[in-house]
Amino acid sequence: MQTADKIGFPDLDAIDRRIVAELQRDGRMTNVELAKRAGISAPPCLRRVRRLEELGVIRGYYGDSDPHLLGWTIVFFALVGLDSQKESVLTQFETLVADWPEVRECHMIRGGGDFLLRLVARDTAHENQLTRRLTEAPHVSRLQTLQTIRTSRDLAGVPV
Repeated sequence: MQTADKIGFPDLDAIDRRIVAELQRDGRMTNVELAKRAGISAPPCLRRVRRLEELGVIRGYYGDSDPHLLGWTIVFFALVGLDSQKESVLTQFETLVADWPEVRECHMIRGGGDFLLRLVARDTAHENQLTRRLTEAPHVSRLQTLQTIRTSRDLAGVPV
């Protein structure tokens, strides 16, 4: 049975952490290679990976694509302020932007606004269209957009 520490985190040993760190670096490696890097044999490595998936520590696997090569030339952030912080209004906004494929991240934040979004756009006209849609969205009272000039660091996962 899985144990948890006093604040509800799964009890991960050094091997589990090594497995997570290696998969964050390269989620496509074979189980045999992962086992070698973790310092254990393949069958227990696979059991550990499955356990980490069941616990939700490993949430999934995906290919990290280059947005520019796929035609998404603009990355920008939007700091959104709403006219109310009622849970129904917050949820309504989250539900609205969840249907926009251009919204890649949506974070409810504290200090300076209610939500921080990361969006992608094909060009300036598309960025302006998205900005207008946000401005006209129900309950949006403030909007500040910040266009990315360059991204010098973009790491997946967290330090393990």
